[in-house]
Amino acid sequence: MQNPVLALVIPCYNEEEVLQKTIDRLCSVLSELEQKQEISEKSFLFLVNDGSKDKTFSIIEENHKNNPQKIKAISFVRNFGNQKAILAGMLELKNFEFDCCITIDADLQQDENKISEFVQKFKEGNDLVYGVKNDRNDDSVIKKICALSFYKVMNLLGAKTCPNHSEYRLVGRKTVEALSEYSEHNIFLRGVFQELGNNPAIVYYDVKKREAGKSKFSMFDLFSLAIQGITSFSTVPLRLVTFTGILISFCSFLLGLSAILEKLFNLSVLTVPGWATIVAAISFIGGIQILCIGIIGEYLGQIFTEVKARPRYIVDKVLD
Repeated sequence: MQNPVLALVIPCYNEEEVLQKTIDRLCSVLSELEQKQEISEKSFLFLVNDGSKDKTFSIIEENHKNNPQKIKAISFVRNFGNQKAILAGMLELKNFEFDCCITIDADLQQDENKISEFVQKFKEGNDLVYGVKNDRNDDSVIKKICALSFYKVMNLLGAKTCPNHSEYRLVGRKTVEALSEYSEHNIFLRGVFQELGNNPAIVYYDVKKREAGKSKFSMFDLFSLAIQGITSFSTVPLRLVTFTGILISFCSFLLGLSAILEKLFNLSVLTVPGWATIVAAISFIGGIQILCIGIIGEYLGQIFTEVKARPRYIVDKVLD
């Protein structure tokens, strides 16, 4: 494909400190690629204001006013979360002319200089291209451990994801149209794209330091994302609940059998004096029961929100 129309999808939430610099830099990247005839001159930025409470949308409006051909945007009525903002950014492109889109964070920690490589992969016939981090050397020890555990646990429990890939990716129009067929409310994009791309291409990049503002993605958000991904794509936790019940029942049977043998043969070896052991056993089994109820509750919560079928996001304003 020659000179595809590229849309850069940028989710924004309270990014007033860095947003103007990001817009200027990405517009410059588009201009460079257009001059090299790698993309069409119709390429543009598509910003998604995820219910920001600062001056984020005012900055977007001002840039749109000054350059409506290159700056387009939508704004939510409230904050719906990063996943919904990215999803909306791709799905709402149906109202515009585009051949492919790249999702990139507003803080530009993801190397924007790699956009050219994404486009080249697309021209080679890859409708889905993942941006994968070369390393996590800039992360704190706790964040690094949590991130690595996130990918291992997700894959172990059946929610397949690409390690060290976040939301920096190129998606062709054909794949965006396929994505629109997924109607679930609690959508886990990394898992969905694993289903949509049999053999996606990969572009490796280095993570840059954030120049201004603070990250909006906390450890709690990472944990919530993991829970959402697991409950959306895997029933392994429910099976673990079943196997745990079988194991505890078997252990209870052995304890009952030991009590019977003790009575029959007057054995005292199997009995431990004191109440500590009994309390510990009861507490352990009670904890397992509460954990299992919690796992089942997560799945029921997913069903609850899906059955209600409320809109995944609500657009308040459109700047086209």
